[in-house]
Amino acid sequence: MARNIQSLERAAAMLRLLGGGERRLGLSDIASSLGLAKGTAHGILRTLQQEGFVEQDDASGRYQLGAELLRLGTTYLDVHELRARALVWADDLARSSGESVHLGVLHQQGVLIVHHVFRPDDSRQVLEIGAMQPLHSTALGKVLSAYDPVAHSEALEADRKPFTDRTVCDAAGFEHILDLTRARGYAADVEETWEGVASIAAPIHDRRRMPVGAVGITGAVERLCREGELRPELIAAVRDCARAVSRDLGAGRF
Repeated sequence: MARNIQSLERAAAMLRLLGGGERRLGLSDIASSLGLAKGTAHGILRTLQQEGFVEQDDASGRYQLGAELLRLGTTYLDVHELRARALVWADDLARSSGESVHLGVLHQQGVLIVHHVFRPDDSRQVLEIGAMQPLHSTALGKVLSAYDPVAHSEALEADRKPFTDRTVCDAAGFEHILDLTRARGYAADVEETWEGVASIAAPIHDRRRMPVGAVGITGAVERLCREGELRPELIAAVRDCARAVSRDLGAGRF
């Protein structure tokens, strides 16, 4: 059996580290997190920087992901049929709801965000394409877990850690949420992942009527909820968007 190339494994681990949580990290932080000598870490970072995969902030000296990764990721996403079919509908959903829109697919026991439309206002926002979300607490994750057997198994096998006091972690409670999701055709996350944040998501199906992703909106609880309940017009808008994308993928009427 061929052996893995250690330097490539370390470079990949470094990119994953820079891509999650704290977006800018110093050399000492990177070396410590990966169990590497500073000299080794610096050599890998220097090579990644020369190739455009990593950038170094001149003022702080800290490292972050580079533009070349975005270019490569965009090349992949542009040929991703789901994202291509969802572009117009996601834009429409952002305009009609006034909230940010995320399109997610199952990836490595989580939800990979493959498309993100900013909330249509002047607020400062961060592009989240390529970010990962948990399966058990987010609306996108619950939808995938409810409709996709693989996602369901991965969610049950994963460490369902609590993010807030509202996060449902026990298997029985989680299964009840998935039953409810399938019964009503959408999933909700009201401060289960982030304090003060709510989201609504619905499933997207392909021409074989297989679940291939989920689309949802995310925003402040006070905007998505009214008198303690999710606003029905927002639920309807999300479900309409999911059905429209599904139709464009050949799923027909749901």
